[in-house]
Amino acid sequence: MAETEKVALITGGGRGMGEAIARELHAQGYKLALMSPSESCEKLAVELGGVASRGVAEKAEDIQAIFDLTIKTYGRIDAVVNHTGHPPKGDLLDISDEDWTLGSDMMILSLVRMARLVTPVMLKQGKGAFVNITTFAAYEPSLVFPVSCTYRAAAGAFTKLYSDRYAADNIRMNCILPGFIDSLDHKPGTAEKVPMKRVGQVEEIAKTASFLLSDGAGYITGQNIRVDGGATRHV
Repeated sequence: MAETEKVALITGGGRGMGEAIARELHAQGYKLALMSPSESCEKLAVELGGVASRGVAEKAEDIQAIFDLTIKTYGRIDAVVNHTGHPPKGDLLDISDEDWTLGSDMMILSLVRMARLVTPVMLKQGKGAFVNITTFAAYEPSLVFPVSCTYRAAAGAFTKLYSDRYAADNIRMNCILPGFIDSLDHKPGTAEKVPMKRVGQVEEIAKTASFLLSDGAGYITGQNIRVDGGATRHV
């Protein structure tokens, strides 16, 4: 691999926003290492000339496996996109301890575990960038998604703490907070809730991620970037 080629590791990188980000980064010249629960990451990796490992973000051994594969294949990691599945839902106090624990493993410990593995690599390289995909509801919580809202907000706090710790080492971490995106089937009338009067496209999330990972965003770190068509109200 040429020294100038950058490497991106993407979890949840088989479908939806993860797939769109993989395609965008491939178009920008990145070599790819993809993880997802199904064969979708493997098929996409073959198409884009990358490598893949099936796994889920909530399992430490799966994060270790995709990290090991990336280093074995490419010897470096320049960018990480942490993208997970959807956590359990339910009425607030009916959610079990097991489901709260799953949410923590999926949305917080996955970030910590990935950072523990990748940060030493980026320190050696002298730079690197992370993007964490969370949700527009992280700071305007909804009872429809109690586990997600709770831990996505915590992901924003971890992102700020990490960025404070490693900014001087030229390692950046930011969050993207997607709104209603066409990776999911939305109820009729959803677009009317959005000031732009439309659902967002996965390609728009992908281009935002690509920018935040690029040198053009070299002075942006510790931020929660809302990509929601104006749906959230706080300023």
